[in-house]
Amino acid sequence: MMTGFSMETAWPWLITMATTVGLALLRVGVVFVVGYLALRFSRLGLLQLERVMVAASDATDQQAGTAQKRAATLTGILRTIALTAIWAIVIIEALQVVGLDVAPILAGAGIIGLAVGFGAQNLVRDLISGFFIILEDHIRLGDVAVINGTGGLVETITFRTIALRDFSGVVHVFPNGGINTLSNMTKDWSAFVLDMGVAYKEDTDRVVAVMRAVGDALRQDPELGPLMLEPMEIVGVENFGDSAVTIRARIKTRPLEQWKVGREYRRRLKKAFDAEGIEIPFPQRALSLLEAGHPFKVELVSGTKQAGS
Repeated sequence: MMTGFSMETAWPWLITMATTVGLALLRVGVVFVVGYLALRFSRLGLLQLERVMVAASDATDQQAGTAQKRAATLTGILRTIALTAIWAIVIIEALQVVGLDVAPILAGAGIIGLAVGFGAQNLVRDLISGFFIILEDHIRLGDVAVINGTGGLVETITFRTIALRDFSGVVHVFPNGGINTLSNMTKDWSAFVLDMGVAYKEDTDRVVAVMRAVGDALRQDPELGPLMLEPMEIVGVENFGDSAVTIRARIKTRPLEQWKVGREYRRRLKKAFDAEGIEIPFPQRALSLLEAGHPFKVELVSGTKQAGS
């Protein structure tokens, strides 16, 4: 015989259930409120970080807008990472509050993450390397760089790859994780370096004076002068070659302008050397012809006669 269900026995059960559900909902609400506040603070912190990064960059980048773009890109990545991490913690805590066992979920997520990590380790390496390349401002769009021995103009920079276009128009794409050496030829300023060879008979002081005069005249040029940041620097005698004395010089220029300035300087220097009679030698070899000695005298001796013949 079944016992009847009475309101006297139902009320305590209903009150207990309502209290339990209410407390669970309250705890879940508190967890979500804390997560929301964490998101707000993370956004404020990232905005402040973006302002600091822009303020720490040079004035040229600020005027061109490059600093703002770089800072916005980096903070956008950090914002996505923070958003994912905070919401993952909030959901796990909420499930734990309502009484669910999250240990199997965490174990399954760990196994999946491990599998994805092994399968996409090269991609993760490229993304991390690209993040630090952009963060540390090693290279920018429009720079001329040499990556792993290949040079060209930087056309594309992403968190995964860098693309260079060489003088022949060939585009070379490098995964960021595979970059072993990176040389930026146009970082902040560039330089045209000249190793000028002259004949041994020339007076090096006179040669240096002519080279300096050509550099000073080039700096007065209305078109090329503003591209030169400093007066020409003559280092001095660099080497004694087989047929020439090498004098080294350098001109500091604005980024990407060293080749234009260098071509014009070489053209003017050739004319100045011709006008001053300074010889630019070409490789020569000296041959010494020695007098031939007297030939050896060779005498053939006939065989000895046999005895008794």
